[in-house]
Amino acid sequence: MRWLVGWSSAATRPSAADPEGLGSRTVLPVGAHLLWGDPDPLWAVGDWRPDEVRVVQADPETRLAVFGICGATDDQLRVGLYAARGGALRHLTAWSGSYTAVVQIGRRITVTGDLAGARPVFHTPWAGGTAYATAALPLADLIEASLDIGHLAALLACPDAPEALGAGTPYEGVRRIPPGHALILRGGAGEITSYEPTASLAVAAPQLPPEQAVDGVRDALVEAVRARLAVPRHAPDPDGLDGLDPGPVPGMGPAERRAARGAPAPGVGADLSGGSASGTLALLAAGLPGRPGRLNGQGERLLAVTFNDRATNGARAHHDAELERARSIADNPRLHHVVVAAGEEALPYADLESGPLTDEPGPSLTVASRHRRRLLAGSADHFVGHGARQVLDAHPARLADLLMDRRRRHLLRPVTALAKADGPSAQSVLVPFTVYRAARRLARTPYPEGITEAARRLLERQFADEPVTGGAVDASLAALTWCRPGPAARWLTGEALAEVSVRLSEAAARTAAVGRPGERRARAALARQAADHRVFEQAAEVRSQRLHAPFLDNQVVLACRALPDTLRVQPGARAAVLRSVLAGAGVRDLPPGWGATSHITHAAAVRAGLRGAVGDLVQLFDAPLLADAGLIEARVARTALRAAAEGAALPLDGLAELVATELWLRRLVARRGSCWTGAEAPRQKAVAGGVVPRARLS
Repeated sequence: MRWLVGWSSAATRPSAADPEGLGSRTVLPVGAHLLWGDPDPLWAVGDWRPDEVRVVQADPETRLAVFGICGATDDQLRVGLYAARGGALRHLTAWSGSYTAVVQIGRRITVTGDLAGARPVFHTPWAGGTAYATAALPLADLIEASLDIGHLAALLACPDAPEALGAGTPYEGVRRIPPGHALILRGGAGEITSYEPTASLAVAAPQLPPEQAVDGVRDALVEAVRARLAVPRHAPDPDGLDGLDPGPVPGMGPAERRAARGAPAPGVGADLSGGSASGTLALLAAGLPGRPGRLNGQGERLLAVTFNDRATNGARAHHDAELERARSIADNPRLHHVVVAAGEEALPYADLESGPLTDEPGPSLTVASRHRRRLLAGSADHFVGHGARQVLDAHPARLADLLMDRRRRHLLRPVTALAKADGPSAQSVLVPFTVYRAARRLARTPYPEGITEAARRLLERQFADEPVTGGAVDASLAALTWCRPGPAARWLTGEALAEVSVRLSEAAARTAAVGRPGERRARAALARQAADHRVFEQAAEVRSQRLHAPFLDNQVVLACRALPDTLRVQPGARAAVLRSVLAGAGVRDLPPGWGATSHITHAAAVRAGLRGAVGDLVQLFDAPLLADAGLIEARVARTALRAAAEGAALPLDGLAELVATELWLRRLVARRGSCWTGAEAPRQKAVAGGVVPRARLS
């Protein structure tokens, strides 16, 4: 795990006897590299590559540090530094790539987050000032924080509702800045400001013509991929010494031996699942000028990795179609295709005991071992298509936005497609009217009223109409609200639901107008996906490997937001946009069925993994820490797990959230040591005692 940490204190400048302030610090992050010293120090912690930490300086008191992949040149960084000195923060967020920028101008420190939330910034009061970091756990260690049980309850009850989660984290006293905001510190005091342009709440923002908007998405994606290809190549060294191949092993080639040692291949690679997002990135990376796998002057083809799940039989036809599409895409002379086959040992919920501790909980913990097998066969720089659905697809609530703009005729195609999505039935003729009525009700519902309604549903435990079968119509109707309970809410205790209900009621009381329902719900869904991607990165981490998700970059998110709603809501809009992106890049021969969704095969794998691991999962909930915290009853969780394994119509993603949160708590309790060292290094109060105390929720 890599993170940066620093703080802004109310102290004056260092004394003349200690101009750098090095002797005054008694608390230091473990394994850190100091970028600049007191009174407002900044460190880079973890296995950062040399090109991932860049510092430009105008004078001893004006400097900019950029962490991550940034496509800006040094001259552009200096221009951004001068602009930030004048208060223009958007210059720091407009470059291609995925990065965090920290600016020091005298005693003023500015730290920018990203638009999606994949690179969050956390902060907490400490020692008369404010400490900040790109990870929450180090700050929790620094202030000896306890667990925030109320936040965990909100994370389970309403995971995609900003009103319930707020700016909190699982650690008391550690706060998160919202996506699209920056943290500004002056002499220890902090403020949070948005760097996004403000939009009118009365009318919709002017929309670009569809062709121009799609061209913007193409340019942004190409620049995002090019920024990754432009960085120096890194050869993995899994042994920490010379990384030499130990020699021939019967039945294993060099790639298999490397994967067995736990190291990716040199160069650049990409997921190739047969879907539109990963296929687009693989083809763009392989088709841009230059050699994607260039290493020490030797060119290699881009390594495309496909996961072949041989243990899932329920969706075999869909799985075979995905594999065939991946093979068709890989018929490119610039691609080297590798198929990673796995059986029951790679199903979801397998090998839950061997994962690392992540910064926060997330459902990716239940599938980390499965995905790590695929990533081990990948490259040192590996592209993934995470976030494409959230930035390109239209959230169902955008239908209400169209009604607010008096664009009723644009609802015809999406509601007709929904009527056909679940197959012919006696009720399919009523679907268009039902969806239209739900969209009109949302368009006419004020924001405070919608949030209050969600709070009431939590108190009254109204979960019967939540979609559990995965039907497109049911899911769309449930999403046509300002806020709704999450899939795991049905298994929480009454006191936990009451706590989340209070959070929602307070948010409804203090917030009046917040924009349009579809736009707000889409941003919340993107923030949740970005947070889960961050957990995925940490849980499935392969040493010496970097995962790149260009769809979560600022530049790509902005370009996708410029797509007109009338284009987004059309059936197959994501595949059509990405097809146009590839056509603009010179790729036109795509296999039949390209753009089909993969949720059917994913659901079949989850169901199979749950059946195979139900015994271990039930044992995990024999004495769960979630029950000690007052969030669930162990008996209810065990009953739900057994019923789901037998095929009951229960929300599988809700069970994954329960299991992941319990697993994360156990890893946190088992953790030993701290992120800090020094004479006054803090202890580890967040997990002291080995037991999560039962919380008092009101």
